[in-house]
Amino acid sequence: MSEEEHPDVIVCPGGPLLLRGDHVVEDADGKRHRTSRSVSAVCRCGATGAPPWCDGTHQQFPRDRRP
Repeated sequence: MSEEEHPDVIVCPGGPLLLRGDHVVEDADGKRHRTSRSVSAVCRCGATGAPPWCDGTHQQFPRDRRP
């Protein structure tokens, strides 16, 4: 599979959004965060200690309460 066939945004069931490549993420306060990593994880549960990035906190929730 070539790089063009990979989606830029992947929704992980019960987990974060994965972003491929360069992106700018705007948080709830309007602050912009640039990422240039090959893959970055954006929190969807709201419990991360490193917003807007996922730190794995969602894994502490029961599966039926994850985003």
